[in-house]
Amino acid sequence: MTQAPAIPQATRRRHDREIVALALPAFGALVAEPLFLMADSAIVGHLGTAQLAGLGVASALLTTAVSVFVFLAYATTAAVARRVGAGDVQAAIRQGVDGIWLALLLGGAVIALVLPLAPGIVDLLGASATAAPHATTYLRISALGIPAMLVVLAATGVLRGLQDTKTPLYVAVAGFVANAGLNAGLVYGAGLGIAGSAWGTVIAQCGMAAVYLYVVVRGARRHGASLRPDAVGIRASAHAGGPLLVRTLSLRAILMIATAVAARLGDADIAAHQIVLSLWSLLAFALDAIAIAGQAIIGRCLGANDAQGAREACRRMVQWGIATGVVLGLLVVAARPLFLPLFTSDSVVKDTALPALLMVALSQPICGIVFVLDGVLMGAGDGPYLAWAMVITLAVFSPVALLVPTLGGGLTALWAAMTLMMTIRMLTLWLRARSGRWIVTGATR
Repeated sequence: MTQAPAIPQATRRRHDREIVALALPAFGALVAEPLFLMADSAIVGHLGTAQLAGLGVASALLTTAVSVFVFLAYATTAAVARRVGAGDVQAAIRQGVDGIWLALLLGGAVIALVLPLAPGIVDLLGASATAAPHATTYLRISALGIPAMLVVLAATGVLRGLQDTKTPLYVAVAGFVANAGLNAGLVYGAGLGIAGSAWGTVIAQCGMAAVYLYVVVRGARRHGASLRPDAVGIRASAHAGGPLLVRTLSLRAILMIATAVAARLGDADIAAHQIVLSLWSLLAFALDAIAIAGQAIIGRCLGANDAQGAREACRRMVQWGIATGVVLGLLVVAARPLFLPLFTSDSVVKDTALPALLMVALSQPICGIVFVLDGVLMGAGDGPYLAWAMVITLAVFSPVALLVPTLGGGLTALWAAMTLMMTIRMLTLWLRARSGRWIVTGATR
């Protein structure tokens, strides 16, 4: 951040109240995805190590297929919030509707690619002969829920931009409960095994998308915003998300490389990696709750031409990110003996995962800074810089991670490389935030 005098206490308290009001509900909504995966992991893990390893490979692929389009949420949040700050709610909702149409088009395209290519993609990721059939089954079924998940991303962006993070919380809680119940019933009650877990998740995702569509349609009618697909608006949404797509592809490449390295270390390592990655994702989404508040607040401030408010909010959210990261790291250390038995009874998998969990705990303050500044720059619409910064991070991380099987150190060394990756991200984001070049005011960037 640029050099500035200390934030007055009254202003700091106002920022704190607003951050809490937006971040707490956002946390519940954000953790829905990793909780879906954790529920799947807990249920599938007791079917056997091969099934859990297969889930690890398939879930990494599915998360990639969905998360490369996370700009549907993040870019929409920033664009909608700017228009809200400028006082044009109708245009804000129209922007979100264009994003939802884009989500449906992209979801159909992803299904068309994933279904026929599933076996080859699983093999490319290095799944063992015992894990590959389970990974392919889970991947093909779960791919059917991708359009619903993309609609959820886009519609969530609309509501966040409108400063509403409570509705996504309610939908996420209902979706998680439905997912857990369906998975348990279909896996064990119906005896469908790993396929039942996939079908349960697809059904829950479709239900969530239906609720979001109802809320957005109701808001559009209230404010007189058109619901028809608009080619110009859809193209504009795609163009705005382009840099964030590059940024997210680079990040997903990092996670995919990590999963591929873990898979080549053996079934116990990939199973342990799946458990550690599930926790890391949950912690990341928890930290990202502050970033979501940042996107909404920063976008609104810049739309209202309040550059000073944007600077103050950024500084305060970084402080929140560091403090939250410290607390989360301590919780991981304290809870690790209780956490691992939830996912596996295999002592080898537990012993492999334990030191990697400690590495995750140590990195949480760094993660707190990274996720907050990532959200701030997204809220400012600073996508091109985020794209270049992540490409640089990928270029440094890749050779380090790929050397792990050769140099030794196993899963712990792999997660040390992940910590290095987050440190590089922190440095690049801090330099940008400090420069102040991200501050561009107005209804559009």
